[in-house]
Amino acid sequence: MKKRLIYALATIILIAIEVLIALFVHDNFVRPYIGDVIVVVAVYCFVRIFIPEKVHLLPLYVFFFAVLVEVLQYFHIVDLLGLGGSRFFRVLIGGVFDLKDILCYTVGCILLGVYEIILIKKSEEK
Repeated sequence: MKKRLIYALATIILIAIEVLIALFVHDNFVRPYIGDVIVVVAVYCFVRIFIPEKVHLLPLYVFFFAVLVEVLQYFHIVDLLGLGGSRFFRVLIGGVFDLKDILCYTVGCILLGVYEIILIKKSEEK
């Protein structure tokens, strides 16, 4: 139960950071790059609320999900779903395909993989 609460709190904090970045940061580094690294960490934490124990290759699954969303942006999924008029869904799902986003997702998921390796080593030491 404690792990679930920690991951829930982390998810809320990361989503709040993402919203603050989307609303107030209009630069050429934090918003387009750091925001995309953070988003995969937020998705990871969200999944861990429901599956608090280690899932083998979870960072890789999160990466595949993020890439899927990015590819759907290429096909203008927001418009296809009839949500194109909603600023909320344009920000949430995104509207522009960019290979640099996939690179950022890769960095975020590598960081998550390192995090999991460190957790495994700590749990083996106990």
